[in-house]
Amino acid sequence: MISATATATATAITMTQTDWLALLVHFLSLSLLSIGGAITTAPEMHRYLVDDRHWLSDSQFTSSIALAQAAPGPNVLFIALIGWNIGVNAAGGMAGGMATWAYGLLGVTVAMMGILVPSATLTFAAARWGQRNRELRAVRAFKQGLAPIVVALLGATGFILVSRQGDSGTPWTTWLLVATATLLVWKTRLHILWLLGTGALVGALGWV
Repeated sequence: MISATATATATAITMTQTDWLALLVHFLSLSLLSIGGAITTAPEMHRYLVDDRHWLSDSQFTSSIALAQAAPGPNVLFIALIGWNIGVNAAGGMAGGMATWAYGLLGVTVAMMGILVPSATLTFAAARWGQRNRELRAVRAFKQGLAPIVVALLGATGFILVSRQGDSGTPWTTWLLVATATLLVWKTRLHILWLLGTGALVGALGWV
């Protein structure tokens, strides 16, 4: 069901070995920039995959993030869906049969290895060092200084997702929904799943 939904707007693309390598290298670099989680690198992913390379459509990119956020598990799963969509596009769509599955799994593997291996290795080493030196002023200052960076990156990700609503632009109701959700997250302890469910309902009813 995930594959059918996430690739509803699949478009045929051509991926050479050089392209697959470029995809891996790009995710390897993003892995080292994913302060606050992989989701904070979404604006750069969108620029590279949608705007520059045209390997994904806007709808595929935003649907990958939405599906991963709604599903149980870590939000890094949206990387797997992005890789899957790239692979499906490289196979020419879901009608490609076994080739579609092969390319889709290749895309998942490349994307997930790229985003996980460098950051996981660096995090493991840094966490051990930070634990041993947690009382140092520099370590405490570094942790406090990261907070506004993470907030800004998440804000940029939200802006990318909201502003990509097609040629007609983003309706004011969508911006109102975003502002309301932001205030609720900030000022209340309301569980995020309630907001996700409300957003899905509002979208299904065509209000945004």
